[in-house]
Amino acid sequence: MLARLKPEKLVLDWRKRQQARVAVRLTIETTLDELPRVYTPAVFASKCATVYQHIFDAYADAEHNSYAAA
Repeated sequence: MLARLKPEKLVLDWRKRQQARVAVRLTIETTLDELPRVYTPAVFASKCATVYQHIFDAYADAEHNSYAAA
C-alpha cells in the first residue's frame, strides 16, 4: 500500500488539501478491496478508516514519517 501511496499521494502538505486526502483514502479503500472479502461492509469501512488515520498521523509526506527516526 505504501508503494502505491508514496510516489504520488503522500506529497508535501497532502494533509492540508482535501483533494489529496480523498486520493489517499481512495487508494487505501481500493487496495484493501483487493484482499479476500472476509469483512462485512461496516467492518471494512472501519478498517479503511483506521488505516487512513494511521497514514494521516504517521506520514507527513513520502520522506518524512514517524518511523524515520526509529
